Amino acid sequence: MSRMSAQELRATISQGLLSFPVTHFNQQFEFDEKAYREHIAWLLEYRPAGLFAAGGTGEFFSLALDEFARVVSAAVTETAGKVPVLAGCGYGTSMAKEFAKAAEDAGADGILLLPPYLVNAEPAGLVAHTEAVCSSTRLSVIFYNRDNAILNEMMLERLCERCPNLVGFKDGVGDIELMTRIYARLGDRLVYVGGLPTAETFALPYLEMGVTTYSSAIFNFLPDFAQQFYAAVQRKDREFIFARLREFVLPYIAIRNRRKGYAVSIVKAGMRAIGRPAGPVRPPLTDLDAAEQEELAKLIVGRA
Repeated sequence: MSRMSAQELRATISQGLLSFPVTHFNQQFEFDEKAYREHIAWLLEYRPAGLFAAGGTGEFFSLALDEFARVVSAAVTETAGKVPVLAGCGYGTSMAKEFAKAAEDAGADGILLLPPYLVNAEPAGLVAHTEAVCSSTRLSVIFYNRDNAILNEMMLERLCERCPNLVGFKDGVGDIELMTRIYARLGDRLVYVGGLPTAETFALPYLEMGVTTYSSAIFNFLPDFAQQFYAAVQRKDREFIFARLREFVLPYIAIRNRRKGYAVSIVKAGMRAIGRPAGPVRPPLTDLDAAEQEELAKLIVGRA
């Protein structure tokens, strides 16, 4: 099947809600491809604009290179060109280039470039790292601005000039002034993706800053709810949005914030709550305890 061009990818993902599927494991922490593909097939029924395979919610950080290739390949095969597939990519420059190549070989349309592992680098080093990864692949690249990899508008403009396949900017920082400066400087050169956990909380104010889409982890277990919420954001229906924030999203976040790593763990807990289990999270993450699982299940009842 033909891979989407950078222009096609940018246009496609900017116009709808993005899915960030979990990666399914069995009880021995091995990739469960059959269950993963069944999950993607189910998600496709709810028409996401794009799918991020082996991203943060998909536990990219716990996958070996060969496992990563299998996950991305499974996503590409199951989507069969219905939506673009973007793969996680990260670690140091050499390793990130290896993951980008594996994603390209697996048929992905793009990569989400996650922060380098562990180190805090100078801006010039982050620019060099990003440029090296972009130059190593034909795939479209979305830069994930978060943690130890934060670019300002001038650095991002420099990368846009040098890297035609840099098509997107995903914000995981929440710095409104920075986001405003970036959009004011670069405008429609990039597609802007909301990447703060939980993205629904920030979707309405971010829309005013040119962030037309976001990746929803909740889409994994409440895809209809997630799409209804996204539609309300697009029409700026404040009454609907704040009712759903009060009823579900904010109580959900309260559970998520209790332990480190729960931003991923709570999504798999949501999968268990609707009877579509995705297995455990891999160490060093930990699953919700029984009381938390029950609390989450009560929140989800009637919404699935």
